[in-house]
Amino acid sequence: MDNFVGVIIEESLADKSVLKDVKILLTKVEPVTEKHQTSWLKKWTLHTVEIPAEQAQKIAETISQSLESRHASWYADFKNQTTHFIVFSNKIFKIDRTSKEQYDAAKQYGISLGIPEYQVDFHPEVKNWKR
Repeated sequence: MDNFVGVIIEESLADKSVLKDVKILLTKVEPVTEKHQTSWLKKWTLHTVEIPAEQAQKIAETISQSLESRHASWYADFKNQTTHFIVFSNKIFKIDRTSKEQYDAAKQYGISLGIPEYQVDFHPEVKNWKR
């Protein structure tokens, strides 16, 4: 099974120790703008990470418990060729990448938390939002 690749925003984590359990491939820091809708932060530190397939479920659970809870509008996601994990605080979607219905459910859940629709960019019908 293929390893998973995705992004974790460091500032989204109350407990950053999960970053020691993943391989960080690339780190990009971007200043927060009004469009990010995280005015309490000055920057986002985006870590592109690789996760071994056999650890994906465990890492998803750890991230879900580690996301900062004062602001519910955070998620992390990682995927391989067949499966996409979309991880919210205390909720994990393990999506078959061919299932529009499963993506729709995750997208609607994210929007219900207050995540702007343009940031719910894991959905197959949405191009990555421009920052």
